[in-house]
Amino acid sequence: MKFLSAIFTLSDEQAMWRVQMHDDSQAFAQLVNRWQEPIKRLCLRMLGDDHKAEDVTQEAFARVYAKRKQFQHGSKFSTFLWRVATNLCLDELRRIKRRRETTSFPQTEDSSETDTWDTLPSPDPTPDDHVAAGEHANYVRQAVNQLPEHYRAVVVLRHYEDLKFREIAEVLAIPEGTVKSRMSEALNLLNHALKKRIEPKPTAAWNAPARVNQKEALLI
Repeated sequence: MKFLSAIFTLSDEQAMWRVQMHDDSQAFAQLVNRWQEPIKRLCLRMLGDDHKAEDVTQEAFARVYAKRKQFQHGSKFSTFLWRVATNLCLDELRRIKRRRETTSFPQTEDSSETDTWDTLPSPDPTPDDHVAAGEHANYVRQAVNQLPEHYRAVVVLRHYEDLKFREIAEVLAIPEGTVKSRMSEALNLLNHALKKRIEPKPTAAWNAPARVNQKEALLI
């Protein structure tokens, strides 16, 4: 009983050390239990499909176990896991893109001159001139799902998973300045899209990535 109690009080890093050094199945099960829902949430927001999210979540934990020897002591397990899961999502998005005959976005780092938000499907007309909260949230989800994958990853990790820019940089293995640049460009794209669908001035909260309730109201 004392052994089991010790397993359940291990930190993520301690549990991963046991997995790495001793192939400890109980320690790994504890990690899965702690992180399964957050990782599935990430995958669902990245992929927009529940079945694909479930598959990628399972693959992420299988990949973590397969790569357990690569985990570096002194690093955070959460960063290791976020990186594996995010990369799998990005790979899946690229596969989906290749299967499509046309794409919604040109995959370039500079999207400032594109106006491809015009290709988003218009919402069904309603007699009410005011957008209901549920419709508002749906527009935001659609807009995020239309972002190029390199922008979408930053938005999801920052605004949904509440990671700091430094942490996102570690997850994506890119400079922190690049993360901030991508966030700024993504917010501009989202502003452009939502202004066409929500009246009046629904996107003021996008002008700064502040952690306020307005952000949660937009990103649902």
